[in-house]
Amino acid sequence: MQIVFMNRLSRTSGEEEREVFAQLWIGEEEGVWHLGWRDFSGMSETGDSIWYEGGSWNEMLCVYRHELAIKMGDGYRPLIDGVFHEEDSLGARSQEQLKLQYYSELYSHEAVYEELCAWRRGKASSERKAPYILASNRLLRMLSAFLPRTEEELLQLPGVGEAKAAQYGSEWLAVTAAVERGHDFPLQWVKAAVDETDFTSWLYRQKEQKYKKQLERLRLRRVLLQGIGSGQGMEELKAASGVSRREVLEAVEELEKEGYSVDKLIEHELRDVPPAEQADIMTGFELLGDTFLKPVLHKVYGESFAPAEGLDLYYERLRLLRIRFRREQDASLTMASSS
Repeated sequence: MQIVFMNRLSRTSGEEEREVFAQLWIGEEEGVWHLGWRDFSGMSETGDSIWYEGGSWNEMLCVYRHELAIKMGDGYRPLIDGVFHEEDSLGARSQEQLKLQYYSELYSHEAVYEELCAWRRGKASSERKAPYILASNRLLRMLSAFLPRTEEELLQLPGVGEAKAAQYGSEWLAVTAAVERGHDFPLQWVKAAVDETDFTSWLYRQKEQKYKKQLERLRLRRVLLQGIGSGQGMEELKAASGVSRREVLEAVEELEKEGYSVDKLIEHELRDVPPAEQADIMTGFELLGDTFLKPVLHKVYGESFAPAEGLDLYYERLRLLRIRFRREQDASLTMASSS
């Protein structure tokens, strides 16, 4: 096997702060990529942990980033910098905002956070919006940690713009301003209050979560492409991927946008849907557009349509036919522009 990359890392371990070393390596043999980790200290080695063996460079790279982020979150630091390439460097403003987030995770006021979460649930229900649109968990944590008392202070928190402050600021301040706090605004003091070593490890734990999601998405795509190619339907893809039918369909829509053919899946799932019903749905998209599904559902099936099995299957049917509709529209535009 040919080693194409190797880096040495170290961290301190135990109360004696003994330095522990490790190697990270990438090798290639007959078109197969190998990725591994070796722990050793002095003359003692604990052997290799194989993180990846396979033919996909992209998947290997995702595993590399995810597993390395875990190790660096545990305190390992590389002899050669730049293991995450351009992502290793953060601007001063980004560093400042991330430190506010880190501090808020350590020192948020739990009762205030729970009250803000309850506010978000109620508001999302009354406004019929997804909770994350109103405020992220990250923002609620910062509100509960820094306890702003005025709109001016509120606007100093990352994620709060003038529009959001005008819309919900008074309701947030009604919660945060009622609690005693032991600090002041502006928040420049946070930088000195944060331990740099702990903060750096926290940053790599954030990367770990990011790369884990990328790796899961990449593996889901591979499973779906293989399954669609072999003629599997939605239920089989769900079982093979371990995610819900809704997540399968969302991933299928992304594959279509990227140029992959999902015709086999559409034909498989619509094989029992009468041609006249399919034609009515396509006509609905032509007349009402393809952005919103509910108007098309009502046009095709009626506004009082309430099947015993629920509407999920029918919305799924519309989403599959929307893929076909959009592809046909794109083909028509291409032909029109070339003629």
